[in-house]
Amino acid sequence: MATKETKNRRRGEERSEAPDRMRKKNCPGRDKYLAGKRILPKNLRGKEKLSDLVEETFLAYNSARLREGCRLFVEKMLKPDVTIGMTLSGALTPAGLGCSCVVPLIKAGFVDWIVSTGANLYHDLHFALNQAVRVGDFRIDDTELRKNEIVRIYDVLIKADCLLATDKFLRDTLAQPEFQEEMGTAELHYRLGRYAAELERKAGLKDVSILAAAYRAGVPCYTSSPGDSSIGMNVASLELRGSKLRINPSIDVNETAAIVLAAKRSGGKSAVVLWGGGSPKNFMLQTEPQLQEVLGIQEVGQDYFFQVTDARPDTGGLSGATPSEAVSWGKVDPASLPDTVVCYTDTTIAMPIFTHYALAKHKPRKLRRLYDQRATLVKALAREYFRENKLKMLDGSAPDLD
Repeated sequence: MATKETKNRRRGEERSEAPDRMRKKNCPGRDKYLAGKRILPKNLRGKEKLSDLVEETFLAYNSARLREGCRLFVEKMLKPDVTIGMTLSGALTPAGLGCSCVVPLIKAGFVDWIVSTGANLYHDLHFALNQAVRVGDFRIDDTELRKNEIVRIYDVLIKADCLLATDKFLRDTLAQPEFQEEMGTAELHYRLGRYAAELERKAGLKDVSILAAAYRAGVPCYTSSPGDSSIGMNVASLELRGSKLRINPSIDVNETAAIVLAAKRSGGKSAVVLWGGGSPKNFMLQTEPQLQEVLGIQEVGQDYFFQVTDARPDTGGLSGATPSEAVSWGKVDPASLPDTVVCYTDTTIAMPIFTHYALAKHKPRKLRRLYDQRATLVKALAREYFRENKLKMLDGSAPDLD
């Protein structure tokens, strides 16, 4: 008969063997799950390169998502056969991100087409006009600011005179004969970009305006809601005076869908980098439902997806909608979900890090100059649309697709 001491010893032996039995019997995937890099970063010294800092210390939570997004961009999106679309939402240009980040990305060939809020492009013109936008304080009395004719975007301050000068520039420019016709927003912004580039030159400025940089690089810039900004407001004021300028959003819908289709039909891939959410995010991602659902063209969705947002997914808003949810709409290729990253943080933090990392890790790409190819791309879209659906024109005639 076993003594009490013997029984206790046996129980201790059984407990000591339990981890081994658990490892052998119940943890067949342990090595796979624990294959990640060990978290044991070196002490920071203040001498590290930013790209090394990202690689070595952005190891968990949203810093890790930012690292994954940076690597996805450099290692996959920047391949020569990938067409990259970028959205700009939130007040990014007043915060200086146009100058510091978007312009360098355009010049390096790291962005091929843009969808932006009209507000970002309006405020972009302050920089081309050499109008000062200044660092302020979000705790200032707004009644006092109003008395002193200063407007506030959180902690960014702009004189009312700056807005008035920009409005006058827009009205004077948009009243010119070259604007007296129907056009899409890419053409509108391209023509404004030519004036912005000249403003930069006259002021002795270099690379301060997104519109000027996009004009020089042939990067088409679209606005999903052209009436929802001071650019649209000034267009509306000129209409009261008899302006013939008309913004046709259908042109934009067809051109953006044609850009994505051309990326795929050329044997390449399509990627999106989304700064914030809102209407620009939807406008860029709706290209795939436009192709598949509306035009009846066989397609499977975006190949690469990186978004920086502070919006929650559980409220149902588009800004926080995840890539997996986008799969249900055909916006993202389900086979590409491993190549989708969402980082929940402030764009003003993430974009400079992302831009520096990309420029440090990858040489410039050849400019794709999609603006110059718009008519050709839309014709290719139309040919496939008519062929796939066996359609004729509304008047019964055959379409002219030569």
